[in-house]
Amino acid sequence: MGHTLVGNALIERFETLCAEIADLDEEEAIEVINAAKESLHRVSPFRNEPVDCVLWVKADLVEGNPYNPNRVAPPEMKLLEISIDEDGYTQPVVTFPENSGYTVVDGFHRHRVGRESKVVRQRVRGYLPITRIRPDREEYADRIASTIRHNRARGKHQVQAMSEIVQELARRNWPDSKIARELGMDADEVLRLKQISGLAEMFADREFSEAWEVADNTPDIS
Repeated sequence: MGHTLVGNALIERFETLCAEIADLDEEEAIEVINAAKESLHRVSPFRNEPVDCVLWVKADLVEGNPYNPNRVAPPEMKLLEISIDEDGYTQPVVTFPENSGYTVVDGFHRHRVGRESKVVRQRVRGYLPITRIRPDREEYADRIASTIRHNRARGKHQVQAMSEIVQELARRNWPDSKIARELGMDADEVLRLKQISGLAEMFADREFSEAWEVADNTPDIS
C-alpha cells in the first residue's frame, strides 16, 4: 500500500534525522534513538504493548529481582550464553523502573548473561535490551505475579520459593482466588503451597511443575 503525500514527506524527514543521528558519538546516538522510540511509542497503535518499545540501557542500571523462583543449572546457563552469542538477543529483558534504574520482571538469566558474559557484554557494548511492563502492573505484588506467569509455562519452580511467594501475596491481602487466577494455579495448588511453608525445608532440593510432577529437561533458552 502506497503512502500519502504527507506520509512520504514524514518518511523523508525521518531519513534526514537518521543521517544526523549517525554522525553522533555512540552513547549520544543511543540516547537519541531511545528518545525517538519512546516518542514513536506514545503515538503507536500498539502503545499498550510493552514490546512495541525496546530500549537499550546500560546493563549496570538493570538489577535482578529477589523473588524469582526459577533456577537454571550451569549447563543450561552456558547454553543460554551460547544462544545469545550465536543468535543475538531475540527477546528483551522485561523490567519496571525503580531507583533510577530498572528491576527485572522477566528475563533474569538473559540479564545475567548480558552482564556477566565477557563476549556478550563486549558485543552489546555494556547495554541490555529492555521493555517496561505496563504502569498499572508496577505494584510489588503485581510484579511478582507477572514474573510467575512469564516463567510457569517454560520452567520449573522450586517448592520453597513458590511457597514463600504465595505467602507473600497472602500477606498483601490477596485472597486465594486472586492468587490462583494471577499465578495460573488451581485452588488446591494454592492451598498446598500455603501449607508447605512450615515444611519447606523437607522439599528444599525438590522441584515441581504445574502438575506437581517433574517436568522434562528441555532447557529454557529464552
